[in-house]
Amino acid sequence: MESGLTTAAYVIAAVLFILSLGGLSGQESAKRAVWYGIAGMALAVLATLIGPGSGLWGASLLLVLAGGVIGWIVAQRVQMTEMPQLVAAMHSLVGLAAVFIGFNAHLEAARVAAMDVGARAALTGFAALLAHKAPVELSILRVELFLGVFIGAVTFTGSVVAFGKLAGKVDTKAKKLPGGHLLNAGAAALSLLLLLVYLDGAQSWALMLMTLAAFFIGYHLIMGIGGADMPVVVSMLNSYSGWAAAAIGFSLSNDLLIVVGALVGSSGAILSYIMCKAMNRSFISVILGGFGNTTGPAAAIEGEQVAIDVDGVAAALNDADSVIIVPGYGMAVAQAQQSVAELTRKLRAKGKTVRFAIHPVAGRLPGHMNVLLAEAKVPYDIVMEMDEINDDFPNTDVAIVIGSNDIVNPAAQDDPGSPIAGMPVLEVWKAKQVFVSKRGQGTGYSGIENPLFFKENTRMFYGDAKASIDSLLPKID
Repeated sequence: MESGLTTAAYVIAAVLFILSLGGLSGQESAKRAVWYGIAGMALAVLATLIGPGSGLWGASLLLVLAGGVIGWIVAQRVQMTEMPQLVAAMHSLVGLAAVFIGFNAHLEAARVAAMDVGARAALTGFAALLAHKAPVELSILRVELFLGVFIGAVTFTGSVVAFGKLAGKVDTKAKKLPGGHLLNAGAAALSLLLLLVYLDGAQSWALMLMTLAAFFIGYHLIMGIGGADMPVVVSMLNSYSGWAAAAIGFSLSNDLLIVVGALVGSSGAILSYIMCKAMNRSFISVILGGFGNTTGPAAAIEGEQVAIDVDGVAAALNDADSVIIVPGYGMAVAQAQQSVAELTRKLRAKGKTVRFAIHPVAGRLPGHMNVLLAEAKVPYDIVMEMDEINDDFPNTDVAIVIGSNDIVNPAAQDDPGSPIAGMPVLEVWKAKQVFVSKRGQGTGYSGIENPLFFKENTRMFYGDAKASIDSLLPKID
């Protein structure tokens, strides 16, 4: 009876997770989708705590309570600008959990194997499941937990490095040890050899040695990826964490873990593919950690950056009929979304056409800018994706770039030697006038100079984005 109720609860939870994932594809349904996810996870946790094999109630409730408190504190303290590194940190925990569960399953299998037939009859939960498996099934189980530990270990160290790069604690430049891909291939080959040894009866040492090799692969893969490509990395690590959960789900015969892991793994892989297209990157090169380096010497930039004051920007906006705003990570850092939303309302009230252009990887995380603008109550229908709005820049009077660099860099089209050569970008330079809100003359997150800032129709509106927009608001008449 308990098993039937648990299975039914898992099915309902899986449906809720699918509804949650589907709802997150649209801004209007995203809030409802989050509640679907919360309800599904609460049901899944409850079903697990009261289902077959449950026990250690005190420890379980204490851990659930501790995790909930930590999650609440983190959610209250983390700023929207820190969401990319938070996501990477969460992926690392999923990977580490997969490693621990895999080792626990291995130790439990060894314990059951050492028992006599009579003692096995009294076993419950996962141990009882192991006791009734045939030798072939046990071999399949060993493959499943081996894969779960391997993917989990790669996800853990890779996510830790991604967190460090996104948080600015690790150098964002692509770095590899001498030997590059050969080291990764060697570690992968060693892991495959250890799988064969493990299946042949080897004990914990083979699993531990493989885990160390997987830790190295995760570390070295992500260290070899440049900062400009970290949004794709975060998405790919999300996929890895899902596949790790699915593999462990097979080991534990947990249907919900299998379904949820497959959902996360496949959706993360699809998102990574979409982002690779948006950045003109090879999907295979993402998996192998083979991108993020320069392709050759970048072209020299001629000219100088010309500054403009608030009166000049205000005059241009007052005269303009059409305006496109391009938000980036700098807007998030300055927390300028409310000021930008107010500027939008004032311009629209004067009868001007105002729209937002969103690049797929703006803000170092897919959807980052959409969330900020929704938070500031910017109407959904004026927030456009790159492919929807790129052709409209030549007919636009003013383009305002707020804290963006790489996603508006014309070098992606004009300079074959640029590290971002071939990457689709927002063609803001085709507007009649371009104003760039920027703190100073430094390069962006990727460290790549932007020729846009030196073009004749571009003016630099220096200063903190929020303070700059706030100073602009009273002058829009």
